[in-house]
Amino acid sequence: MPEFFDVVRSQRACRAFAPDPLSDELVEQVLEAATHAPSAENRQPWVFVVVRDDKERAVLGELTRRAWEGGGRRHSERRLAAGLLRDVDHGATGGVAAAPVVVVVCADTEAVSPAVLEASIFPAVQNLLLAAGALGLGSALTTLPLAFSAEMADALGLPDALRPVAVVPLGRPARPLGAPKRRPVSEVAHRERFGAGW
Repeated sequence: MPEFFDVVRSQRACRAFAPDPLSDELVEQVLEAATHAPSAENRQPWVFVVVRDDKERAVLGELTRRAWEGGGRRHSERRLAAGLLRDVDHGATGGVAAAPVVVVVCADTEAVSPAVLEASIFPAVQNLLLAAGALGLGSALTTLPLAFSAEMADALGLPDALRPVAVVPLGRPARPLGAPKRRPVSEVAHRERFGAGW
């Protein structure tokens, strides 16, 4: 198992997956890590829908593609470098559906106040992403298909109290991912007051 800081420093989005299936034991390991995240009042409002079925993954992939082609790409074209745009385009137009497992992370809206719902869910998503990396898996966080959250809820049979908040494709990377590019701490941290260098 790699060291924690090695995992943190190498975690990045994977949008191209090998077709190799993942065992329930491996997926459960990732999900268990997610459940050890903090949440408001320890309410643990997360619910994970693990999608393996080809048809169901295709539905999620189609919702992702529609959101991307319906405005996501146009928005991103002005913001992303050409190589990253190609990578995101691949993921949005087929990479999500090609992952052997897609985890839809839902929030139980009856478990926590709306004011702390996202703050209680996204630490679990981060744990999920880090656990995947520690186990040699690729993953990514996308919210594109949430543009059609009612269709997603219907396809997955979600009760009204469950709101999908993130979609995480999960699998073995189709190719090595390389290190992510990050700004140094000296550019983003300040001492005592904004503008005072680190």
